Amino acid sequence: MTRLITTFFYTGLLRPAPGTWGSLAAIPAAWALHAWGGFFALLIGTILVAGLGWWATAVQIADSEDQDPGEIVIDEVLGMFLALWPVSYGAVMAGGGLFTLWPGVVTAFLAFRFFDILKPGPVGWADRQHGAMGVMADDAIAGGLASLIVVLAGVLYHLVLI
Repeated sequence: MTRLITTFFYTGLLRPAPGTWGSLAAIPAAWALHAWGGFFALLIGTILVAGLGWWATAVQIADSEDQDPGEIVIDEVLGMFLALWPVSYGAVMAGGGLFTLWPGVVTAFLAFRFFDILKPGPVGWADRQHGAMGVMADDAIAGGLASLIVVLAGVLYHLVLI
């Protein structure tokens, strides 16, 4: 069960770049949650992914030398869910589906991957922490930073182009 969770239904076993595959897999999952219950469902889904992801990751890495195996991508799902929060909220406010604001989805993905790969500032600090919290925290912070980029891009779009 923990392997199913940490690999996000075995998406983390895809090669190359399992983190990118995990990030991509999070998009239809976020869409399904949003379609089912709007931003509130994505919020609850994010909380569940964070809690279950932390628990399953702790179990998976407990006896492992590798404290952040590439196949664990539930942390990327958490980060993408956070990055997509402003898109989901905006879509609810606009009365549309998640992909109504597709430029926001693309921006969330690109910004999240940028922060997750380069690990600037607090993302890098969190990545250097030990245990499941370190595995999950760097992607949560990267997702939070990506959500700020999504908001800034949305504001810029509405101020300049509309």
